[in-house]
Amino acid sequence: MSLSRRRTVAALAAALPLVPAGAGVAGARPRTATVWIAGDSTAAQKYADAAPETGWGMALPFFLTPHLAVANHAMNGRSSKSFIDEGRLDTVLAGIRPGDLLLVQFGHNDQKAADPARYTEPWTTYREHLLRYVAGARARGARPVLLTPVERRRFDAAGDALPTHGEYPAAMRALAAEQGVPLVDVQAASLAEWDRLGPEPSKAYFTWLAPGESPNYPDGRQDSTHFRPRGAIEVARLVAAGLRARGVLAARDVRRLEEPVPASWITWP
Repeated sequence: MSLSRRRTVAALAAALPLVPAGAGVAGARPRTATVWIAGDSTAAQKYADAAPETGWGMALPFFLTPHLAVANHAMNGRSSKSFIDEGRLDTVLAGIRPGDLLLVQFGHNDQKAADPARYTEPWTTYREHLLRYVAGARARGARPVLLTPVERRRFDAAGDALPTHGEYPAAMRALAAEQGVPLVDVQAASLAEWDRLGPEPSKAYFTWLAPGESPNYPDGRQDSTHFRPRGAIEVARLVAAGLRARGVLAARDVRRLEEPVPASWITWP
């Protein structure tokens, strides 16, 4: 493909909502478009030995209609940098196709200044790494979407929810505006949700477990970063609603945005 052709494909992908190939063609059977997720443990697939810990990517399919598949490549402990350095972005880009979406959510582990394998500085190396996801998706005719990092559960003495990601969300917002990339502000939406719930009710969304409550955590757990099913479902709802509100997805692409989704729908392989 010529450089000019590649640029044209990328521009079209950036400008149009997700439409599976064959949609609107009489007699055509639409293919399944794929929503790819590149991110960290808050989105990642969890397995039976980690239950009830749940990544929001596990719940995203509940809010998407069946012609959209989810390829969840989010991985515990990764930053925008380490995900690339380990070849995980290359794996995603090898499978991504025109018309697909690439959701990019990093920030939790980019903050870890003591770990050079993961640390990025918000206004320089974080932005530089995010640009590689954006450029890689666009070069393949797919549409990148930046997601600010989902907020942790932190409250002040007055019971108000606190932001915990420093300058990373602002840096991502600025980059999205500069590059014309759709942005779903999960950080702002989740912070508002935890603030609405308050300190005690919000524990039910995270892996706060009493001793004996889960065989995987016999001594209990107090984790204000990772979700249990209820939290993962609500964050996935925020993501799907944000994609719809930004025009990335059409009404035909989403479902159940205003309906309850049972925690029992979550399963761990």
